[in-house]
Amino acid sequence: MIRRNQKYSETEIIFIINHHAEFKTSYEFQLSIKGNGKILAFYLISLTHNFTKFTDPRKFACYAGIAPFEYSSGTSVKGRTKVHPCANKQIKSLLNMAAMSSIQLPGEYQIYYLRRTADGKNKMSTLNIIRNKLVFRAFAVIKRGSFYVDLHKFAA
Repeated sequence: MIRRNQKYSETEIIFIINHHAEFKTSYEFQLSIKGNGKILAFYLISLTHNFTKFTDPRKFACYAGIAPFEYSSGTSVKGRTKVHPCANKQIKSLLNMAAMSSIQLPGEYQIYYLRRTADGKNKMSTLNIIRNKLVFRAFAVIKRGSFYVDLHKFAA
């Protein structure tokens, strides 16, 4: 029963996207980014009102709870950087799943993840950076108005 309703909702969303030219182009641009899937593209388009509500990727990263903030109290007390607990947990989990799937695929994300973890960096911190990269690239393809081009595969 749940699967049928989920499939029905997904077909309705695709119907709406196909009947609005601006949604369709945004959707296709989002799918060109390695790691972004259909569901993440749906959420990014709907939460950002087709990238008009949030024009700055940093503000969206704060909304999604993936932007780290430094904790400090005066000049003497400094703590670890943390993400804010008041965030949209649904988009954060979708971005986490996208980051996890993108490091499984051979390419720049996997190379970046393996290099940072080999240097002794925290795995979750590295995943958070990849989440931010996905958000920034999602906003960049919309702002540029073109598909994402993976320049890593052209490197010698």
